[in-house]
Amino acid sequence: MIYVSEEESAALVSHELAYEAVRRALVAAASDQCEVFPAVLGRTREPTNTFSIKSGWAEDLTGVKIGSFWSGNPARGLPRHNSTIVLLDPSNGRPAALIEAGRVNAYRTAAANAVAADLLARQESRVLAVFGAGNQAGFEVAALARIRPLDTVLVAARPSARRDAFVERLGDTGLAARAATPEEAVRAADIVVTATPAREPLFDAAWVRPGTHVVSMGSDAPGKHELPVELFPAATLFCDLPSQSLQIGEFQHVREEVHAGRLTLTPIGDVIEKRAPGRRQDDEITVFDSSGISLQDLYMAAALLQVRAA
Repeated sequence: MIYVSEEESAALVSHELAYEAVRRALVAAASDQCEVFPAVLGRTREPTNTFSIKSGWAEDLTGVKIGSFWSGNPARGLPRHNSTIVLLDPSNGRPAALIEAGRVNAYRTAAANAVAADLLARQESRVLAVFGAGNQAGFEVAALARIRPLDTVLVAARPSARRDAFVERLGDTGLAARAATPEEAVRAADIVVTATPAREPLFDAAWVRPGTHVVSMGSDAPGKHELPVELFPAATLFCDLPSQSLQIGEFQHVREEVHAGRLTLTPIGDVIEKRAPGRRQDDEITVFDSSGISLQDLYMAAALLQVRAA
């Protein structure tokens, strides 16, 4: 069995690798040549320590990703989030590779939103509003800055030393970054990204300008809720995988409307493969729900192993 440590996988990963691997995963997810199984959500005796198990197969890849959140880890000098990917040998079911992938997971998550934004955000998008100032938010900004000419980042987060440090780090990359209120950020934005654990909408639908691209990436469990449902009838809706998005993603809150045909979800893989249109008009509002699917992890693992062997 191949073992790749956290330190090694972090040294191998890049935004370029993640973008290409995740793009292939999203194409696979929209085909009939794969299967993604329902996510399993669990916790320990301490209710703030949680984990998820996501599994699936596509092509010659079969495996699982275990994602964990241990709230007390910073006091131990460890990150709260961690991920482990296990690839199985499809011929015999034995472990073929185990990859510690905490940092890899951050690249993978940001890459999915960059792939979608490359198809859905207006080409001239320059102003990004990001909700949240945690670890993932920085990866989101970097991934989106690769595919659109961003020059301004408005950070909507609670006042804190962490928020101020995040704004400063963004400024060090050459972006004009500053803290902003939710309303100020959304009204000015060409792209809005929510990267939070919120359980109620973070902004008002009326603040979203025509032509805006909106991304939810924090909703990955029942009850999580970042976007106002009032936004959806006025927007074109996309996701990584409809079945999962409706169960644990942002669109869980409009499940009945989707089942009744009043709202339509398009897998972003269908847009990549040109089976469905992406953005059709400059004044169209587009929404992408990124619930995070197992195939992204499996394709990331395969890409890392390929680079490692080169």
